[in-house]
Amino acid sequence: MPSFSPQPRLNAISYADAASAARVQQLATAAEHVDGYAPLNEQALFDLAAGTRRAWIATADIDSVALDTALVVLGSGELDLVVHPDHRRQGVATALLNVVLDDANGGGLNAVSTAWAHGDHPGARALADRYQFDAARTLLQLRLGLGDAPEAPPSEVGPTEAPGPAIEAFRPGRDDADWVELNALVFADHPEQGSMTLSDLADRQHEPWFEAGDFLVVRDALGRLVGYNWLKVEADLGEIYVIGVHPDAAGQGLGRTLMQAGLARLRERGCRTAALYVEADSLGPVHLYRSLGFTDFTIDVQYRRRGEHSTG
Repeated sequence: MPSFSPQPRLNAISYADAASAARVQQLATAAEHVDGYAPLNEQALFDLAAGTRRAWIATADIDSVALDTALVVLGSGELDLVVHPDHRRQGVATALLNVVLDDANGGGLNAVSTAWAHGDHPGARALADRYQFDAARTLLQLRLGLGDAPEAPPSEVGPTEAPGPAIEAFRPGRDDADWVELNALVFADHPEQGSMTLSDLADRQHEPWFEAGDFLVVRDALGRLVGYNWLKVEADLGEIYVIGVHPDAAGQGLGRTLMQAGLARLRERGCRTAALYVEADSLGPVHLYRSLGFTDFTIDVQYRRRGEHSTG
Protein backbone atom coordinates (compact mmCIF):
# COMPACT_ATOMS: atom_id res chain seq x y z
CA MET A 1 0.00 0.00 0.00
CA PRO A 2 1.24 3.52 -0.67
CA SER A 3 2.89 5.38 2.17
CA PHE A 4 1.54 8.64 3.51
CA SER A 5 3.35 11.86 2.62
CA PRO A 6 5.45 13.29 5.49
CA GLN A 7 3.74 16.63 4.75
CA PRO A 8 -0.01 15.95 5.08
CA ARG A 9 -2.43 18.31 3.43
CA LEU A 10 -4.72 19.50 6.19
CA ASN A 11 -7.77 21.34 4.96
CA ALA A 12 -10.01 23.28 7.35
CA ILE A 13 -13.69 22.53 6.79
CA SER A 14 -16.95 24.00 8.02
CA TYR A 15 -19.18 21.51 9.80
CA ALA A 16 -22.11 23.78 8.92
CA ASP A 17 -21.56 22.85 5.28
CA ALA A 18 -23.55 19.70 4.53
CA ALA A 19 -20.96 18.21 2.19
CA SER A 20 -18.12 18.78 4.67
CA ALA A 21 -20.17 17.35 7.55
CA ALA A 22 -20.86 14.28 5.40
CA ARG A 23 -17.09 13.78 4.92
CA VAL A 24 -16.62 13.91 8.70
CA GLN A 25 -19.40 11.37 9.20
CA GLN A 26 -17.99 9.07 6.52
CA LEU A 27 -14.58 9.01 8.19
CA ALA A 28 -16.14 8.41 11.61
CA THR A 29 -18.46 5.69 10.30
CA ALA A 30 -15.61 3.86 8.57
CA ALA A 31 -13.60 3.84 11.81
CA GLU A 32 -16.57 2.71 13.90
CA HIS A 33 -17.37 -0.12 11.48
CA VAL A 34 -13.88 -1.58 11.94
CA ASP A 35 -13.25 -0.74 15.59
CA GLY A 36 -16.72 -1.38 17.02
CA TYR A 37 -17.02 1.97 18.79
CA ALA A 38 -17.52 5.59 17.78
CA PRO A 39 -14.27 7.58 17.35
CA LEU A 40 -15.95 10.87 18.34
CA ASN A 41 -18.09 11.36 21.40
CA GLU A 42 -21.36 13.25 21.44
CA GLN A 43 -19.80 16.37 22.97
CA ALA A 44 -17.33 16.69 20.10
CA LEU A 45 -20.18 16.53 17.57
CA PHE A 46 -22.22 19.11 19.50
CA ASP A 47 -19.18 21.38 19.65
CA LEU A 48 -18.57 21.03 15.92
CA ALA A 49 -22.18 21.93 15.22
CA ALA A 50 -21.97 24.92 17.56
CA GLY A 51 -18.66 26.08 16.09
CA THR A 52 -16.74 25.87 19.36
CA ARG A 53 -14.44 23.25 17.88
CA ARG A 54 -13.01 23.11 14.38
CA ALA A 55 -12.31 20.24 12.03
CA TRP A 56 -9.56 19.58 9.51
CA ILE A 57 -9.52 16.73 7.00
CA ALA A 58 -6.25 15.28 5.77
CA THR A 59 -6.11 14.16 2.15
CA ALA A 60 -3.59 12.19 0.14
CA ASP A 61 -3.24 11.53 -3.58
CA ILE A 62 -3.51 7.81 -4.17
CA ASP A 63 -3.59 6.59 -7.77
CA SER A 64 -4.16 10.20 -8.86
CA VAL A 65 -7.26 10.46 -6.66
CA ALA A 66 -7.46 12.73 -3.60
CA LEU A 67 -8.77 10.61 -0.72
CA ASP A 68 -9.78 11.62 2.81
CA THR A 69 -7.37 9.79 5.08
CA ALA A 70 -7.90 11.32 8.53
CA LEU A 71 -9.86 13.79 10.59
CA VAL A 72 -8.55 16.24 13.19
CA VAL A 73 -10.97 17.90 15.63
CA LEU A 74 -9.63 20.65 17.87
CA GLY A 75 -11.00 23.18 20.31
CA SER A 76 -10.44 24.42 23.85
CA GLY A 77 -7.13 22.57 23.87
CA GLU A 78 -8.72 19.16 23.19
CA LEU A 79 -7.76 16.90 20.30
CA ASP A 80 -9.57 14.06 18.57
CA LEU A 81 -7.73 12.29 15.75
CA VAL A 82 -9.44 9.72 13.52
CA VAL A 83 -7.50 7.81 10.85
CA HIS A 84 -9.44 5.98 8.16
CA PRO A 85 -8.94 2.21 8.58
CA ASP A 86 -7.65 1.90 5.00
CA HIS A 87 -4.81 4.31 5.77
CA ARG A 88 -3.57 3.08 9.12
CA ARG A 89 0.00 1.90 9.78
CA GLN A 90 1.24 4.20 7.03
CA GLY A 91 2.49 7.03 9.23
CA VAL A 92 -0.69 9.10 8.95
CA ALA A 93 -1.17 9.72 12.67
CA THR A 94 2.53 10.47 13.20
CA ALA A 95 2.63 12.95 10.34
CA LEU A 96 -0.48 14.73 11.57
CA LEU A 97 0.64 14.88 15.19
CA ASN A 98 3.96 16.37 14.09
CA VAL A 99 1.98 19.22 12.55
CA VAL A 100 -0.75 19.59 15.17
CA LEU A 101 1.59 19.50 18.16
CA ASP A 102 4.04 21.95 16.63
CA ASP A 103 3.06 25.13 18.48
CA ALA A 104 4.94 27.17 15.89
CA ASN A 105 3.26 25.60 12.86
CA GLY A 106 1.50 28.85 11.99
CA GLY A 107 -1.40 26.96 10.49
CA GLY A 108 -4.06 28.29 12.82
CA LEU A 109 -4.36 25.06 14.78
CA ASN A 110 -5.21 25.36 18.46
CA ALA A 111 -2.69 24.47 21.15
CA VAL A 112 -3.32 20.96 22.44
CA SER A 113 -3.38 20.01 26.12
CA THR A 114 -5.63 16.91 26.12
CA ALA A 115 -6.54 14.15 23.67
CA TRP A 116 -9.16 11.39 23.71
CA ALA A 117 -8.45 7.79 22.78
CA HIS A 118 -11.84 6.17 22.34
CA GLY A 119 -11.63 2.43 22.78
CA ASP A 120 -8.19 2.64 24.44
CA HIS A 121 -6.60 1.47 21.19
CA PRO A 122 -3.03 0.13 21.62
CA GLY A 123 -1.86 2.39 18.79
CA ALA A 124 -3.21 5.42 20.65
CA ARG A 125 -1.35 4.36 23.79
CA ALA A 126 1.90 4.11 21.86
CA LEU A 127 1.39 7.54 20.29
CA ALA A 128 0.54 9.07 23.66
CA ASP A 129 3.79 7.81 25.12
CA ARG A 130 5.82 8.95 22.11
CA TYR A 131 4.38 12.46 22.24
CA GLN A 132 4.54 12.74 26.05
CA PHE A 133 0.89 12.45 26.99
CA ASP A 134 -0.16 10.70 30.22
CA ALA A 135 -3.51 9.03 30.95
CA ALA A 136 -5.57 11.45 33.05
CA ARG A 137 -9.15 10.10 32.92
CA THR A 138 -10.64 6.70 32.22
CA LEU A 139 -14.25 6.55 31.09
CA LEU A 140 -15.97 3.16 31.09
CA GLN A 141 -18.81 2.25 28.80
CA LEU A 142 -20.84 -0.51 30.45
CA ARG A 143 -23.62 -2.51 28.86
CA LEU A 144 -26.41 -4.79 30.00
CA GLY A 145 -28.48 -7.18 27.90
CA LEU A 146 -32.04 -6.35 28.89
CA GLY A 147 -33.32 -9.76 27.91
CA ASP A 148 -30.88 -11.41 30.29
CA ALA A 149 -31.40 -9.31 33.41
CA PRO A 150 -34.45 -9.89 35.60
CA GLU A 151 -36.78 -6.99 36.09
CA ALA A 152 -36.92 -5.45 39.53
CA PRO A 153 -39.63 -7.11 41.59
CA PRO A 154 -42.68 -4.95 42.31
CA SER A 155 -42.47 -3.14 45.61
CA GLU A 156 -44.53 -4.63 48.40
CA VAL A 157 -45.67 -1.73 50.48
CA GLY A 158 -47.31 -2.71 53.73
CA PRO A 159 -50.03 -0.67 55.44
CA THR A 160 -47.55 1.09 57.73
CA GLU A 161 -44.79 1.53 55.15
CA ALA A 162 -44.31 4.76 53.25
CA PRO A 163 -44.60 4.38 49.47
CA GLY A 164 -41.49 4.81 47.33
CA PRO A 165 -40.75 8.07 45.56
CA ALA A 166 -43.07 9.06 42.73
CA ILE A 167 -41.19 8.95 39.43
CA GLU A 168 -42.60 11.25 36.77
CA ALA A 169 -41.71 12.51 33.32
CA PHE A 170 -39.69 15.66 32.82
CA ARG A 171 -41.82 18.68 31.87
CA PRO A 172 -40.10 20.68 29.09
CA GLY A 173 -40.40 24.41 29.65
CA ARG A 174 -41.25 23.97 33.33
CA ASP A 175 -38.47 21.83 34.76
CA ASP A 176 -35.60 23.16 32.65
CA ALA A 177 -34.07 25.67 35.07
CA ASP A 178 -34.53 23.38 38.08
CA TRP A 179 -32.85 20.51 36.26
CA VAL A 180 -29.88 22.61 35.12
CA GLU A 181 -29.40 23.80 38.72
CA LEU A 182 -29.59 20.27 40.15
CA ASN A 183 -27.34 18.83 37.44
CA ALA A 184 -24.70 21.50 38.12
CA LEU A 185 -24.81 20.62 41.82
CA VAL A 186 -24.57 16.87 41.26
CA PHE A 187 -21.73 17.18 38.74
CA ALA A 188 -19.93 20.18 40.24
CA ASP A 189 -16.56 18.46 39.79
CA HIS A 190 -17.23 16.99 36.35
CA PRO A 191 -15.44 18.78 33.49
CA GLU A 192 -18.25 18.40 30.93
CA GLN A 193 -21.55 17.40 32.51
CA GLY A 194 -21.43 19.97 35.30
CA SER A 195 -21.18 22.87 32.85
CA MET A 196 -24.42 22.17 30.97
CA THR A 197 -26.52 25.28 30.45
CA LEU A 198 -30.15 25.97 29.56
CA SER A 199 -28.98 26.39 25.97
CA ASP A 200 -27.27 22.97 26.05
CA LEU A 201 -30.46 21.42 27.42
CA ALA A 202 -32.52 23.08 24.70
CA ASP A 203 -30.17 21.77 22.02
CA ARG A 204 -30.62 18.23 23.29
CA GLN A 205 -34.38 18.59 23.44
CA HIS A 206 -34.25 19.29 19.72
CA GLU A 207 -32.35 16.08 18.99
CA PRO A 208 -34.44 13.46 17.14
CA TRP A 209 -33.94 10.95 19.98
CA PHE A 210 -35.34 13.22 22.72
CA GLU A 211 -38.57 12.04 24.35
CA ALA A 212 -39.85 13.68 27.53
CA GLY A 213 -41.25 10.34 28.69
CA ASP A 214 -37.70 8.96 28.72
CA PHE A 215 -36.55 11.71 31.10
CA LEU A 216 -37.48 10.41 34.55
CA VAL A 217 -37.47 12.76 37.53
CA VAL A 218 -38.21 12.56 41.25
CA ARG A 219 -39.47 15.44 43.39
CA ASP A 220 -39.50 15.77 47.15
CA ALA A 221 -42.52 16.67 49.30
CA LEU A 222 -42.00 20.35 48.44
CA GLY A 223 -41.96 19.68 44.72
CA ARG A 224 -38.22 20.21 44.27
CA LEU A 225 -36.28 18.00 41.87
CA VAL A 226 -34.04 15.66 43.86
CA GLY A 227 -33.18 13.00 41.28
CA TYR A 228 -33.36 12.15 37.61
CA ASN A 229 -32.55 9.45 35.08
CA TRP A 230 -32.42 10.79 31.54
CA LEU A 231 -32.62 8.04 28.92
CA LYS A 232 -31.57 8.15 25.29
CA VAL A 233 -33.17 5.59 22.98
CA GLU A 234 -31.82 4.94 19.50
CA ALA A 235 -33.15 1.84 17.73
CA ASP A 236 -32.80 -1.09 20.16
CA LEU A 237 -30.04 0.52 22.25
CA GLY A 238 -31.06 2.48 25.31
CA GLU A 239 -28.54 4.66 27.09
CA ILE A 240 -28.63 5.85 30.67
CA TYR A 241 -27.72 9.27 29.30
CA VAL A 242 -27.21 10.95 32.67
CA ILE A 243 -28.40 10.06 36.16
CA GLY A 244 -28.09 12.15 39.29
CA VAL A 245 -29.30 12.42 42.88
CA HIS A 246 -29.26 15.54 45.06
CA PRO A 247 -26.51 15.25 47.71
CA ASP A 248 -29.13 15.69 50.45
CA ALA A 249 -30.94 12.58 49.15
CA ALA A 250 -27.84 10.44 48.75
CA GLY A 251 -27.56 7.14 50.60
CA GLN A 252 -31.30 6.47 50.58
CA GLY A 253 -31.42 4.09 47.61
CA LEU A 254 -32.79 6.69 45.21
CA GLY A 255 -30.07 6.03 42.64
CA ARG A 256 -30.90 2.31 42.52
CA THR A 257 -34.63 3.09 42.33
CA LEU A 258 -34.04 5.44 39.40
CA MET A 259 -31.84 2.88 37.66
CA GLN A 260 -34.46 0.16 38.02
CA ALA A 261 -37.16 2.51 36.73
CA GLY A 262 -34.94 3.45 33.81
CA LEU A 263 -34.27 -0.15 32.85
CA ALA A 264 -37.98 -0.91 33.04
CA ARG A 265 -38.67 2.04 30.75
CA LEU A 266 -36.05 0.86 28.25
CA ARG A 267 -37.65 -2.59 28.16
CA GLU A 268 -41.02 -0.94 27.63
CA ARG A 269 -39.52 0.98 24.71
CA GLY A 270 -38.31 -2.24 23.10
CA CYS A 271 -34.59 -1.82 23.82
CA ARG A 272 -32.51 -4.99 23.85
CA THR A 273 -29.40 -3.45 25.39
CA ALA A 274 -28.75 -0.74 27.98
CA ALA A 275 -25.55 1.30 27.94
CA LEU A 276 -24.00 3.95 30.15
CA TYR A 277 -20.77 5.86 30.64
CA VAL A 278 -19.13 6.30 34.03
CA GLU A 279 -15.79 7.59 35.27
CA ALA A 280 -13.70 4.59 36.35
CA ASP A 281 -12.79 6.24 39.65
CA SER A 282 -16.45 6.87 40.61
CA LEU A 283 -16.44 3.81 42.83
CA GLY A 284 -19.98 4.14 44.23
CA PRO A 285 -21.75 4.41 40.85
CA VAL A 286 -19.53 1.73 39.30
CA HIS A 287 -20.44 -0.64 42.16
CA LEU A 288 -24.16 0.12 41.69
CA TYR A 289 -24.08 -0.50 37.94
CA ARG A 290 -22.13 -3.73 38.27
CA SER A 291 -24.54 -4.94 40.95
CA LEU A 292 -27.34 -4.46 38.41
CA GLY A 293 -25.51 -6.66 35.91
CA PHE A 294 -23.65 -4.14 33.75
CA THR A 295 -20.31 -5.30 32.35
CA ASP A 296 -17.45 -3.62 30.47
CA PHE A 297 -17.95 -2.83 26.79
CA THR A 298 -15.31 -0.24 25.88
CA ILE A 299 -12.86 2.07 27.64
CA ASP A 300 -12.16 5.68 26.66
CA VAL A 301 -9.00 7.35 27.94
CA GLN A 302 -8.30 11.05 28.05
CA TYR A 303 -4.61 11.86 27.85
CA ARG A 304 -3.02 15.06 29.15
CA ARG A 305 0.12 16.55 27.71
CA ARG A 306 2.97 16.51 30.18
CA GLY A 307 3.41 19.89 31.80
CA GLU A 308 -0.30 20.70 31.47
CA HIS A 309 -2.47 20.84 34.60
CA SER A 310 -6.16 20.10 34.83
CA THR A 311 -8.51 22.96 35.66
CA GLY A 312 -11.61 20.78 35.88
